[in-house]
Amino acid sequence: MRLLYLHGGGYVSGSGAYYLPLAAHLSAAAQCAVLLLDYRLAPEHPFPAALEDCVRAHQWLTATGPAGAAPAGATFIAGDSAGGGLTLSTLLALRDRRLPLPNAGIALSPFTDLTLTGESIRSEGELDPIMHPRGLPEFVTLYIGDGDVRDPLASPAFGDYTGLPPILIQVGEHEIIRDDSVRVAERARADGVDVTIEVWEGMFHVFQSHDPLLPEAREAIEHIASLIRSG
Repeated sequence: MRLLYLHGGGYVSGSGAYYLPLAAHLSAAAQCAVLLLDYRLAPEHPFPAALEDCVRAHQWLTATGPAGAAPAGATFIAGDSAGGGLTLSTLLALRDRRLPLPNAGIALSPFTDLTLTGESIRSEGELDPIMHPRGLPEFVTLYIGDGDVRDPLASPAFGDYTGLPPILIQVGEHEIIRDDSVRVAERARADGVDVTIEVWEGMFHVFQSHDPLLPEAREAIEHIASLIRSG
């Protein structure tokens, strides 16, 4: 089993190296190989550069394992924040291009609505210790450039999820982009997708990265691992 993991950072920052501990915890819990992708970042490489990198990475992963060329028994795509948005966008792009789909998608605190219309941006603005509403508009401007913020491949909250594999979404109760997760889950479920959404009480943006400090993080990782092991 192979997992493609897409890091967060608002589409403009971050790297796979920062996620080595989380990837290690996921790999150990799920007994799978993990590929941490350094996709191209905006503003030097605006949308859709990162998405194209993710699509190509999944294609590569289906044919290449830790020991070299070999077909995958099962693949999964996961990511957090901007990487969670890219996880969902990659699923949509793979389906639209009639390319092999992973067994499931796993979105942690996904950033999926570049129109920034979720009520949680206002209601949780002073409760999320990781993200603040004032930071989001600049991320959007740098990432989308002259593009359409409602393009489903940039804002998967507006996507058609018909024909996609199962999706697990985990989000903290006090995230400013919590409503992104809720809207995606509702939309995908209406399109006939097997969706599980977990809203973790008292938790914040990408709390899973705080394993082993938070017992909730460890439990959330085990939920992800259980899905992968069953794939």
